[in-house]
Amino acid sequence: MPRYAYEWLSGQDHTFLLAENENAPMHVAAVGIFEAGPMRGDDGGIRVDRFLESMQSILHLIPRYRQRLEFSPLENRPVWVDDRHFQLRSHVRHAALPKPGSLAQLKELAGWILSRQLDRARPLWEAWLVEGVEGGEQFALITKIHHCMVDGAAGADLAQIMLSPSPRTTLEEPAPYTPRPTPTHLELGYEEVLRGAARIAKAAGALGRLAKDRASLVDDVRKRAASLQKLAGYVLKPASATPLNGEVGPHRQFDWLTMPLDDVLELRKVLSCSLNDVVLATVAGAVRKYLLLRRAEPAILDFRVTAPVNMRRPGERGKLGNHVSSWILPLPIAEKDPLTRLAKIREETAQLKRSDAAAGIETLLALADWLPPRVLASAVGFAAGPANMIVTNVQGPSFPLYMVGAKLLGMYPVVPLLPRTGLGVALFSYDGRLCWGFAADQDLVPDLPAFVRAVRDAFEELRSAAVGQIFRKPAPVPRGNEMAAASAAPEAPAPDLTPPPTPLRPRRTKPREESSASG
Repeated sequence: MPRYAYEWLSGQDHTFLLAENENAPMHVAAVGIFEAGPMRGDDGGIRVDRFLESMQSILHLIPRYRQRLEFSPLENRPVWVDDRHFQLRSHVRHAALPKPGSLAQLKELAGWILSRQLDRARPLWEAWLVEGVEGGEQFALITKIHHCMVDGAAGADLAQIMLSPSPRTTLEEPAPYTPRPTPTHLELGYEEVLRGAARIAKAAGALGRLAKDRASLVDDVRKRAASLQKLAGYVLKPASATPLNGEVGPHRQFDWLTMPLDDVLELRKVLSCSLNDVVLATVAGAVRKYLLLRRAEPAILDFRVTAPVNMRRPGERGKLGNHVSSWILPLPIAEKDPLTRLAKIREETAQLKRSDAAAGIETLLALADWLPPRVLASAVGFAAGPANMIVTNVQGPSFPLYMVGAKLLGMYPVVPLLPRTGLGVALFSYDGRLCWGFAADQDLVPDLPAFVRAVRDAFEELRSAAVGQIFRKPAPVPRGNEMAAASAAPEAPAPDLTPPPTPLRPRRTKPREESSASG
C-alpha cells in the first residue's frame, strides 16, 4: 500500500482549469444575505469568530476545502493532495460596507470580489463575511469555489452542509486534521503510467459488456450520434453576434432579483410546462427587450443559450466535482407574443428530452479523460461557439437555513462567464423564493440593471398574457338564440395553451429587485 494519497481530477473538472485565464476566472459563487441576529457582537459588528468556529466544526465533511492542486510530471494532469499548510483564516476574509451599507454598495463589492482569481497554490475557495448591510441589520456571505471542485448541484448540497436547518445550532468539536503525505513527482509519474494502463483495461471490459447487449448498444450509439451531429451543426454555424458577446474583459458586475416562487409555480401549472420553461421564456423576453434597447434587431438573430443538465445518479448526490452535461437551445427572441415564445420553448425542451440531447456533450466530456491536456485545451477554446449565454437553474431547499442562528434571507448564485459571453444567469430556489443572480462583463454589459428590469418586466408580461387568456370570455348570446348562434358560428380553433382547473390570480405587485428580506 503506498505511503501517500491523492485523487485525480476528472477530465470534465480539468476543463475548467484549462478554460481559466486572467480575464475569465472559473469560480462559481453565491451571495447570501442574512439577518444579523445572534451573529451581531456587542460592538454592533458581525462575530467572525463564530463563523470560523462553525467552519472548523464541518471541515471534515468537505475534504476538498483542505486540498490543493498538484500536477503529474508526464502529461501535467491535475490531482488533489492534502494541504499540510492549511490555515482556515487564509480563506476567510472580513469586510464592512461604508454607511449607509446599501444593497447597491454590496453589489459593487461583490462584482470586485468576483473579478479576482483564486490562488492555485492553496485550496481553491474563499469566503467573504461582509458586515454593515442595510445599516447593520443584515450581513452577507460571499463564497467563491473553483468550478473544478463543484457544479451547481454540488454547490447546493454544500450550502446545506455549511448552514443548518435549525436556528438552535450546537457546534461540534472540530475533528482532528492529519494531512496525508503527498506523492513525489517520481511516484506520481509511476502512478500516471499505471492509470493509463488501467483505463485501457476498463474500456476493453466495458466494450465486452456492451457487445453482449447489442440492441442496447446500437440504440445508445444512435442517440449519441444524433446528438453529436446536432451539436456539430451548432459549432459549424456559430450563434449570431450580439451586443452581449465579444472579448471578455477583467471586470465583473453583479446584480440580483427575487421572485415569489409560488408565482412561478402557479404560472407553470397554468401553462402546462416546467419551471425551467417559464425561466427560459422569461429570459427570452428579457433578451428581446434588452437587445432592442441596445439597437439590435432580434428578428434576424440566432440567439442560443447553454442550459446545464444535472447528470448525477441517485447514489452520487452530495459528491463534489462535476457531473453535468448541457442543452443548447435557440431562444425565440423574434417572437413578440410571450405565450408564443413559451409554447416554442416548451416544444423545444420536450424534443431535447425525447432525443436525449444531453448525451452529445456528455460523450465529449467522457472523452476528456482520454485526451492529452494540449488537445483538451484546444477543445475548450471552442466551447462557447454554439451559444450566446448560459442560463442555469438549481433547486435549493424549501425550508429556511441558518448560520449559527442567523437566518438566511436569500442566496443569489453566480455562474462564470464562458468565452465571448458577457452575461450569465443563474437561479436558486430557496424557502419560497426564486433567487436570480446576474454576472456580467462590465464592458460588454455596462447597463446590467437594465437587463434585470427586462427580466422582471418579461415575467410580468408572460403572467399578464396568461391571465388575459384565462379570463377572456366569449360574448354573451341572447336567451333563445343559442342554437342559431352555434350553427352560424365558425368552428373555433384549438387553443394553444389549455388552462388547468384552478385559475391564475391577477398579480398586484411586481417582483422586487431588493434582497430577499423583502420577499
